[in-house]
Amino acid sequence: KNFKEKIMLKVFSDIFNTLGPAVVVPIMIFVVSVALGVQVKKSIMSGLYAGIGLTGFGWVIGSFAPAVTQLVDQMVKATGLKLEVVDMGWQMGSKLSFSTTIGLSFFVFGLLIEILLFVIGVTRVFVPSNLWNNFGYMIWGAMAYQFTQNFALSFAFMIFMLLYSLLLSETVADRWSEYYGVKNATINSIHNVESLVPAIILDPLWNLLGLHKSKLNPETLKTKLGVFGEPTMLGAILGLIMGIFGNIKSLGTLTAWGQILGFAVSLSAVMTIFPLITGVFARAFGPLAEAVEKNKKQDASAERETDKKRWFIAVDDGVGFGEPATIIAGVLLIPVMAILSFVLPGNKTLPMVDLIAIPFIIEAMIAVTKGNILKTILNGIIWLSLGLYASSFIAPYYTSAAIAAKALPAGAALIASFNLTARPLNALIFFAWISGNPIFIGITIIVYLVGLFFLRTKRESIYAYLKKMADKNSGFEGSKEKIFMEQN
Repeated sequence: KNFKEKIMLKVFSDIFNTLGPAVVVPIMIFVVSVALGVQVKKSIMSGLYAGIGLTGFGWVIGSFAPAVTQLVDQMVKATGLKLEVVDMGWQMGSKLSFSTTIGLSFFVFGLLIEILLFVIGVTRVFVPSNLWNNFGYMIWGAMAYQFTQNFALSFAFMIFMLLYSLLLSETVADRWSEYYGVKNATINSIHNVESLVPAIILDPLWNLLGLHKSKLNPETLKTKLGVFGEPTMLGAILGLIMGIFGNIKSLGTLTAWGQILGFAVSLSAVMTIFPLITGVFARAFGPLAEAVEKNKKQDASAERETDKKRWFIAVDDGVGFGEPATIIAGVLLIPVMAILSFVLPGNKTLPMVDLIAIPFIIEAMIAVTKGNILKTILNGIIWLSLGLYASSFIAPYYTSAAIAAKALPAGAALIASFNLTARPLNALIFFAWISGNPIFIGITIIVYLVGLFFLRTKRESIYAYLKKMADKNSGFEGSKEKIFMEQN
């Protein structure tokens, strides 16, 4: 029986590793769309748009990530610092998660659990539409199993991480859906939705300091700075500055200026092309969002915030990546986090490949602050700095799991993923569970149950509070560049 199970899981592993997200995600979107009553033609087009978007993301990130990595590496050499944990990117984590028995077990049975949780009403977020991002839970489970060798504990831990991420996902759903203009949709990946926590906790402090009045948003940048406030030009300027820092010891050479100017153009291209790709990718979820709207059974006179039966489809974070405030704040944080990794005492992690993933990480922050770039940058600095320490502690477990899954050779240097492992709250929960201590595990469960109780009984009040919190900001109103779904 165990042999047959291993063969089955090996087949799943081969299928998903061979096809990749650009094929698997479109298939899942087609299946879910048809199941929700979307016309077959629209369902096929939705799947194709998803595949096109993911392929575009892969091309751009695949081309730009090496340039960022090289520049950061040069900055490290210029400072003479040595950071022993290297960020290898989330792609390594994805490969690792699909190379483990514990991970593949969750991919198969986790889908059934996600459907069950939705059907019985534990969550109002329909996760199967974003099935690929289950690898985020799988990677934590792989690390837990490698350390504890306890399959039951590790599988239960992945289920808990799913429950906890769904709690955050549904909490931010109304704000994310409204801000990014995608009806009845929300993000749910465990490695990105976590950023909602500091955004809510720190917001009263920023308001006391008057930061809600900040007009640092794409519209104001364009108005005040003209062409220099355009994302394309901002990318070029920031790329120029980063390029100079990376070549600070060789500015008198033609080679250095070739890299500097080339990087400026590359970053400008990312700032220009990503919103276009995002627009295509977002169209994949338009028919799904419409189907959710049609299937809702609510009082026509009810306000959206007070609709207790409202539910949401989980979408990939790529939908919001190219939104102007998101990509501007995310790109501004790239050099900031690189520099902080050099100066923070005790930090061992060097963020490299996943620096380009920062816009994914901050979407929840952007949504609940109504595109307030200043608040988002400050939230990001605090949370991602803590994330560097979390990643430094997690690195031995991550590296050990990668070696066990044969994703790395034995004796390899410590590695991490800034996107996956630099998550402070996720790391705390991880250490609580792998300790095996019933008290620590029980505390995480109690906190979750309290949060779930309030979400299930006070959801309308929570949504109203978050809306009021967002509306205090000067905001990003009336922008024609935000991602609005086509309704035809």
